[in-house]
Amino acid sequence: MNLIFLLVIPLLTAIGVLVSRNKSQVRWIALVGSVVQLGFAVALLMAFREARLTDGMAPVLFEQNHALFEPLHIHFHLGVDGLSVAMILLTSFVLVAGVLVSWNIEKMTKEFYFQLVLLALGAFGFFMSLDLFVLFFFLEISVIPKYLLIGIWGSGKNVYSANKLALMLMAGSALILVGILGLYFASGRSFDILTIGNLNIPGHLQHIIFPLLFVGFGIFTALFPFHTWVPDGHSSAPTAGSMFLAGISMKLGGYGCLRIATFLLPLGAREYANWIIILSAIAILYGAFVTMMQKDLKYMNAYSSISHVGFSLLGIGMLTATAMTGSMLQMVSHGLMTALFFAVIGMIYDRTHTRMVGEMGGIMKVMPFITTILFIVGLCSLGLPGFSGFVAEMTLFIGSWQHTDAFHRIATVMATLSIVVTAVYILRAIGSTAMGPLKNEKFSELKDAAWNEKLAAFLLVGGIVAIGVAPEWLNDLLRPVADLIMKRLGGN
Repeated sequence: MNLIFLLVIPLLTAIGVLVSRNKSQVRWIALVGSVVQLGFAVALLMAFREARLTDGMAPVLFEQNHALFEPLHIHFHLGVDGLSVAMILLTSFVLVAGVLVSWNIEKMTKEFYFQLVLLALGAFGFFMSLDLFVLFFFLEISVIPKYLLIGIWGSGKNVYSANKLALMLMAGSALILVGILGLYFASGRSFDILTIGNLNIPGHLQHIIFPLLFVGFGIFTALFPFHTWVPDGHSSAPTAGSMFLAGISMKLGGYGCLRIATFLLPLGAREYANWIIILSAIAILYGAFVTMMQKDLKYMNAYSSISHVGFSLLGIGMLTATAMTGSMLQMVSHGLMTALFFAVIGMIYDRTHTRMVGEMGGIMKVMPFITTILFIVGLCSLGLPGFSGFVAEMTLFIGSWQHTDAFHRIATVMATLSIVVTAVYILRAIGSTAMGPLKNEKFSELKDAAWNEKLAAFLLVGGIVAIGVAPEWLNDLLRPVADLIMKRLGGN
């Protein structure tokens, strides 16, 4: 399997979008390119599962290594493991859905789809990179489209939100860059993740470098208290932009916290594990309670995302194989779930021109498909069995409960209690929005989902149900990654 195709396909798609002559061509080129990318991602999953049967001990598969600048030991080094494959699949699903829900974009259509595909290109390169310099390069590629999507196609305080997002993520990037340079010099001038992973970096250096990397990547994934860009960014972004911000961009940070900070600096991870748990538990409860007070559906999903990604970071801090597996499951589950949630909110807003819960009511009568999807994604968010949220959170809780001391048990109980709060705000918001009589007679003329919106919803719901009903295939991908990290940490 040649991983270069995962970069070439979105690159050619972006070029095709730029040279297209009309809006119809732009849309179809973007859709065909994203569908081809999804097909290649599925083929990668099949090839990876088959290759694991014959080469089960290799930490990564399908490696490609080409020197870029040998004096500084910078290589274009690609490879994938189970977590990489899961993230690539997630990105592919969200890309197709994002293209579909943006079908009616009229303002600068060509530029909009170009930014969307460029953002996906950065994510694909990031998840495959085994060279820290190249990984950082792809991380920065993914920042620029976020700023432009919000600043140009956003709504409300879009310029303020775009600037705030850019400044916060630039601060995170600065910390990551310093941490990467620290790893480079501490490892004897190497950017190679596999090489550094086989070294024993002195503990005092790990204690300095680890917080730089973890906090830097943590800013990307809404680590408390560096989460403040999330509500403004999500609320101002266009629908597809919100889907990518929450569904993919926040996962770049979680991936970096686990793959780079925790895996490469195990002594640092152990040193700061309790702090990670404390900040994660605060984020989980804070996000849940603040969400309960929101009246705007987009702000509600944004603050809910802070709570849900807190589960991923909590699983990392617990430092058990089961909890880390749950953390990775939560990354995938939340990516699908929150992308679908923002897609549905966008569908509702396009028709009602409001996101305020108090201004809606009874819309299930006129938009049964859209509100049914709203119910499904809401039930997934609160952890109903049969959906991906339940599988991810239960795995994480079981792994967290493996610790027998009071500190870890209390943190686990606090995180579990947030589910009750989540159920309150989800059921109340959905009930107020969809049930009862129509509050506005103008809503009686609204149309239900179009073909493109239905296709996007079916795609994301399919992923959520596939994980919720039969999670073994995803667990088989992710568990070896957790075991490898635990081996580095010297635990079980």
